Amino acid sequence: MSILTPIPPRTPLHLRILLHVPVLGWMARDVLFGDRNNLWFALIAIVSVWIMAIAAWGIVAVYLPVVFLVPAVFVLLFLVTNG
Repeated sequence: MSILTPIPPRTPLHLRILLHVPVLGWMARDVLFGDRNNLWFALIAIVSVWIMAIAAWGIVAVYLPVVFLVPAVFVLLFLVTNG
């Protein structure tokens, strides 16, 4: 992970703001504009954090991703039913 991965000049403003957020923005920048293997490293990091949360908080941490995906599922259902 490097904060020196260059951002292309034509990147939209909202994405540039997101990419300047410490740690998460740096990871997103490396995934979007860095080496292709960085995607796998980011996925391993996310799964590792999830496993540590399960070890710390138990079953509640298992259900948290599902709770966060509820709005996305509602949007998908809305799009599917409206054609």
